[in-house]
Amino acid sequence: MFEETRPYYDHEIPAAIARVGANPFFPSIVKYLFPEADINTFKENFSKIKTIDEFQTNVMLKAIWRIVHKSCTTFTWEGFDRLDDHHRYMFIANHRDILLDAALLQIVLNANHIQTSEITFGNNLMQGDLVIDIGKMNKMFRIVRGGTVHDFYRNSMEVSSYMRYALLEKRESVWIAQRNGRTKDGNDQTESAVLKMFSISSPKPFVENLSELNITPVVISYEYEPCDFMKTQELYISKYQQYIKEPGEDLRSILQGITQFKGHVHLAVTPTITKEELYECDKQEKNMKFSSLAAIIDQRIHNHYKIWNNNYIAYDILNNTQRYSKRYTSDEKETFISYMENGLKGLRGEADELQNLFLKIYAGPVREQ
Repeated sequence: MFEETRPYYDHEIPAAIARVGANPFFPSIVKYLFPEADINTFKENFSKIKTIDEFQTNVMLKAIWRIVHKSCTTFTWEGFDRLDDHHRYMFIANHRDILLDAALLQIVLNANHIQTSEITFGNNLMQGDLVIDIGKMNKMFRIVRGGTVHDFYRNSMEVSSYMRYALLEKRESVWIAQRNGRTKDGNDQTESAVLKMFSISSPKPFVENLSELNITPVVISYEYEPCDFMKTQELYISKYQQYIKEPGEDLRSILQGITQFKGHVHLAVTPTITKEELYECDKQEKNMKFSSLAAIIDQRIHNHYKIWNNNYIAYDILNNTQRYSKRYTSDEKETFISYMENGLKGLRGEADELQNLFLKIYAGPVREQ
């Protein structure tokens, strides 16, 4: 059932562990994430892993904490006291980094003694045996993007049915982004199409259909936006022509997101969408029900976004104002400007336009909030 979509089951883990351990890139990955480890001892212990829980506990959770300690000044969170480990949730999140957004949620769920969630993983990223094995061992399931209108509906139905099955029958929470792909312009907006996709796997009426999913908005806030200059370059090119990714670009984005300095990072779980809110949405005309729900989710995300000094600085520079000048020091402003100017030097395009696109990435949360 859902063979092309689902993550691995426990009985599939030993074979996947053997494949990953035999991959020629495995020693380099271990050296980066666990530099103090003896590779032979690590491989021996790695080969003994038999279940998803053992893989996450002994490898992935430790690896993500290493990334946090290496690349973040602080990592804080809020709202996890709202969650009950006896319930399962559809975590719908703003999306700024390919890997870390969902990964950071997992380590905080674990730290709060709450079961980790399953995670959507685009088919464009799930390529190569090593990535597929690590992803599926880490409770990631495939979501297919692109194709014809018929393909889109079929793939949406498959993912919708699988997520409902995971939540209600497997008793696994699910993480999914609020839109198709990362937010690249600083504007976190929930796509109604994502919410419609949630609903198509059940014939139940709107309120009953969606309330059983426990839709819970989640927001991640980075002081330094992962891949900010890569996003700026993509936004610039996209203004003038269709943007075509270079071979290996997604992998480079993942690696840069892992290694790039992110400064302060904050993760917030916001209140679950209530039946009362869904009833209010249900009063709208058919095409407006999901738009109304998207607006509620957006408000949750915007209100719980942690605004950093960089965001205020970018807003003031972009709008040629001193509105938020009391929120940062002159030294902090100079540091941000130097960071921006050094990064933009390596990009192709008109300098002022590139700067505006870059500033909008950081100013977006201030404008929204």
